[in-house]
Amino acid sequence: MIVFCFFSITPSVFPILCIMTKPASTPKTFEAAMSELETIVRQMETGSLPLEQALEQYQRGINLLRHCQDKLDAAEQQIRILEGDRLVPFQPNDSGTNDSEHQGYSTQG
Repeated sequence: MIVFCFFSITPSVFPILCIMTKPASTPKTFEAAMSELETIVRQMETGSLPLEQALEQYQRGINLLRHCQDKLDAAEQQIRILEGDRLVPFQPNDSGTNDSEHQGYSTQG
């Protein structure tokens, strides 16, 4: 269990707010994490969540965001390894499709 406490400079005016949250499971896939994150964003944008629940959802969203970023970083590293560290910015050709020869990628193994 995780406990988040927020302290005020003037505790007599603003009491200490502690939120207890259960450890959340990690999504099995990047897509599942993104879907859950999108749901949280929609809920937060409505402004209808009670403060405690909004804070819990915010924390969950931060964790999901970090999880997704880690997955993207790992995928980029894997692509760099596969491409021999020749990763270059994407630039579509005139027809609007990617010309892999123009990008320095070889389509031959």
